[in-house]
Amino acid sequence: MSCSDATRALARGSCPPGPVPEGVIRIYSMRFCPYSHRTRLVLRAKGIRHEIININLRNKPDWYYTKHPFGQVPVVENSSCQLVYESAIACEYLDDAFPGRKLFPYDPYERARQKMLLELFGKVPHLTKECLVALRCGRECAELKGALRQEFCNLEEILDYQNTTFFGGDRITMIDYLFWPWFERLDVYGIADCVNHTPSLRLWIAAMKQDPIVCALLVDKNTFLGFLNLYFQNNPNAFDFGLL
Repeated sequence: MSCSDATRALARGSCPPGPVPEGVIRIYSMRFCPYSHRTRLVLRAKGIRHEIININLRNKPDWYYTKHPFGQVPVVENSSCQLVYESAIACEYLDDAFPGRKLFPYDPYERARQKMLLELFGKVPHLTKECLVALRCGRECAELKGALRQEFCNLEEILDYQNTTFFGGDRITMIDYLFWPWFERLDVYGIADCVNHTPSLRLWIAAMKQDPIVCALLVDKNTFLGFLNLYFQNNPNAFDFGLL
């Protein structure tokens, strides 16, 4: 069993993994995927014993479609062969199903408020991806970056209104981990300047970078750039970049 993501991605023609061991959660993942990153943050934050199976998303194994109907990641699977996908849903399942640190608030209103914040965040993943694609393809992206800045302004207003360091209050909670993967990628995507005008959001980013869970999953910038270079060349080996 390995909770390290430094394992090669399984591709078409690979054999499916065996049963999930008792007392372990398996996550089907991809090393550079922000949605998988969310789920791995929660697994670590709660101290859940887990193993990681990486999937080559450009050359998916046929058997993987029995885990997710569209072949997407992440998927979590338990020893009873129960499958949960969609990253936010998987994170909530892990928080509810396992003991240890509770990431969502117990209070029903506060829990609902975090889910409303997640809805407010909804445009950020798409806009960050579109900015990345535009920059990589040499296209103009001023309008996209302007739209992303506006989304960050909305988040800035939330932090200012709450007068807290984190989106869930004075300590890291589920909503912070659900947001984080896209902010970690701003620099490597070449759009870090989109938070220049949001000082409270920059303070949140700095505070998140001090979290041991965040630090444990941080990907080296050069490794990430190497992945992106191969990915945009449609090279199926991109998913294993940086592995020996």
